[in-house]
Amino acid sequence: MTLTRFFLFSACFFFSGIAAAEDIYKEPDAFLIEAFSGEVPKPKVLWITKDQRAAASRILNHPPHMLRVRYWKSGERTAWILNEVGKERPITVGIVVDGGAIDYVEVLIYRESIGWEVRNRWFTEQFDQAKLNKRLSLTKPIDGIVGATMSVRALTGVARLAVYLDREVNGS
Repeated sequence: MTLTRFFLFSACFFFSGIAAAEDIYKEPDAFLIEAFSGEVPKPKVLWITKDQRAAASRILNHPPHMLRVRYWKSGERTAWILNEVGKERPITVGIVVDGGAIDYVEVLIYRESIGWEVRNRWFTEQFDQAKLNKRLSLTKPIDGIVGATMSVRALTGVARLAVYLDREVNGS
């Protein structure tokens, strides 16, 4: 085998592994069952208005890639399953908001090659009980993780967005 073939084979093997990387930590259906103690309400849809799109752009630091968002609601409790790109690939995150504050955040599917530490409860518990202030920032500081800056930003963005959207659907 020539050196060129070896490098070509190695590159194909390496890049195919990166493209296929997807760690499913919890299925979205299981997240919803947990969020609503087994009584999952029917999904609802929020069509994003021009004003909501502008607010979401400020929250995410880029225009949102959605025209509508599906969510689940029981009383004042809402659950959101949102995707946000970390460095290169989307991260699927489940966020439960209750009474205008984050109840908990959970990484459901992680597709990046680095930064997976954001899935740990010791990281996501920082979001618990956080609300949004008037500037659309969280009321609690979120500590970063060395080597996972983009993933931390992605989780922080979707957490802020979920609280904002909860505010929109609950009228608070």
